[in-house]
Amino acid sequence: MRPRTRTIAALFWLFLANAASAQTLLVGVSAPLSGPSAILGKQVEAGTGLAAEANGIELKTVDDACTADGGAAAAREFAAAKVNIVVGFLCTEAIEAAMPILKDAGIPVITVGVRTESLTDRRAKTGWPVYRLGPRGDDERNTVASTLTRLWQSELFAIIDDGTIYGREIAETLRAEAEQAALKPVFVDTFRPQLDNQIGMIGRLKKAGATHVFAGGDGDDIAIMGRDAAQLQAGIVFAGGENLRTPPGDVPYAVGTLMIAPPEWADVADPKVLAAFDARKVVADGYTLPAFAAVEIAKAASGLSESSGKPLTEALTGQDFTTEIGPIRFDAKGDLSQSPYRVFRFDGTRFAPLESN
Repeated sequence: MRPRTRTIAALFWLFLANAASAQTLLVGVSAPLSGPSAILGKQVEAGTGLAAEANGIELKTVDDACTADGGAAAAREFAAAKVNIVVGFLCTEAIEAAMPILKDAGIPVITVGVRTESLTDRRAKTGWPVYRLGPRGDDERNTVASTLTRLWQSELFAIIDDGTIYGREIAETLRAEAEQAALKPVFVDTFRPQLDNQIGMIGRLKKAGATHVFAGGDGDDIAIMGRDAAQLQAGIVFAGGENLRTPPGDVPYAVGTLMIAPPEWADVADPKVLAAFDARKVVADGYTLPAFAAVEIAKAASGLSESSGKPLTEALTGQDFTTEIGPIRFDAKGDLSQSPYRVFRFDGTRFAPLESN
C-alpha cells in the first residue's frame, strides 16, 4: 500500500468512526455468496464490510443463495441473532421468503438490488418493513417517458422497439406519456434486432422526417443505427435505456446518443471513500457502494430511533439520509422518493450527464 493512500484511508476511517453508541448496532447482511450470483453477493459483502469498519458496526452475514429456501433460512438466523436491521438481498425469491419472518421479528430490511414492483406496492397488505435502495422495475420506463416527453416536445420524434417484452413495454410507456402530453410521434415501428445493419429502418425514419428516435432495445442495435444514420446523413439523435450502459461491440455509439440510466456510483461517491476502497483493494463497482450506503442509513436511522423513541421503521420513512452515493429518502411505501435515473449523452468517449454538456 502506498504511504499516502494508507494515510488517507486511516484518516477516513477515523473521521467516520465517531460517536459510537453504548450498544453496538448489529446489522444483518443477506447476500448470495454461493451459486451463479455469488460475484454480486461478494460486492455486497465487501461494501457492507468496509462500511461496518468505518462506522463501528457489527455485522452478521448470511448466504441467502438467491433462493426462497436460502432467504427463509437467513431470516431465521437474523431473528435468532436479534439483529437490529438487515441490508442486502439481491433476488426476489429470497426476500419474499424472508420478509414474513423478519416482519414477525420486527426487523426492517433495506434491499440494494430487488426491483420487483410488488415488493413495495403490496406494503399496505403485507405490512412488510422493506425499503428499496435502488430503482423499481418501472422506474426506467417511467423516467424515459417523462424525460423524453419533456426534452422532445418540440422535436419530430419516433418510437421504435425490438419486439421483446422489455422493448415493447418501454416504448409503449413513452408513446402513452406523449399522447397524454398531446404529442404524436411521426413514426412508430418494430425493428429486427441483431442485424449487421439497419439501413432499411433508417431509411424509413428519414422518410418520416424523424430527427430524434427512442429505440427500445440493446446497445449494439442502437450503435448500429447511429452509424447507419450518419452514413445516410439522416441527422438523427438516438436515445435508449439502461441497456446502453454495456459497451457495444465493434460499432461505437454515435456522438450525441442519449442514455437514460442511473449514474455510475463511483462517479458520484466521495473521493475519500473511493481511496479507502482502493486501499483495501476493493473495486467500487456494482453493489459495493449501494451496500456501503445501506449500512450508513442503518446507522443513521438507528440513532434517530434511539433519540426520538420512534420505532426503527418510522425512523426510516420520510427522512433525508446523507450517504456516500448522495442523499437518500424513502417514501411511505419504502421506495426511493426520487428515481435514480438520469439522462446522459455520449461525448465520443463516455456517457456524461446531460446537464454538464
